[in-house]
Amino acid sequence: MVNQRPADFGIDVVWHSATKYLNGHSDVSAGVLAGPAKILDRIWDTSLLTGATLGPIDAWLLLRGIRTLPLRMPRHNDNGLALAEALSTHPAVTQVHYPGLPTHPQHKLAADQMNGFGGVLSVEFTGGFEMADAFLGHLRYPRRSASLGGVESLAVHPASMWAGMLSDEQLTEAVPPGLVRLAAGTEDTADLVADALAAADAVLVQAVTA
Repeated sequence: MVNQRPADFGIDVVWHSATKYLNGHSDVSAGVLAGPAKILDRIWDTSLLTGATLGPIDAWLLLRGIRTLPLRMPRHNDNGLALAEALSTHPAVTQVHYPGLPTHPQHKLAADQMNGFGGVLSVEFTGGFEMADAFLGHLRYPRRSASLGGVESLAVHPASMWAGMLSDEQLTEAVPPGLVRLAAGTEDTADLVADALAAADAVLVQAVTA
């Protein structure tokens, strides 16, 4: 990968979700295994028995995405960091989780291992479930979706997504009710930041006037 190379740290086999950044256009479900031939040959023999074969169109779409990966990733990195820095000081936000921030508990480890921190971050809002859900409603650029790694920015409120499948107790244990996950795409950085801050301002005003 562009941001991190696990093989450099002694990892024998690297498993990529090609559905995400490698593809980059949210139109393929695929995976990639990389490693020494002696290990991959054994895996290949098993795959022949199980029949796990990527379709030709999917393979072509994945190849298309890989060709632009080095061009897309710097923008994903820039946008993720810019959103994290901007939202981390907003009064509607209690915490931003992003390894590129010095406040992240594993920032030093990430900085030692990675060339970029990616476009995915999570944000916790002071107003809990209602404020987090309202924040997504005010965003203009990110679409509400649970995926990541595409050229378009995406946002998801996990507590809303899982509300119909988990009990209230399970939901509370699984994820903070005020948490939103943002996956920054490749749109203009200033536009994404302005959009996120405007949405945060709007939910803060709603909370104060409610």
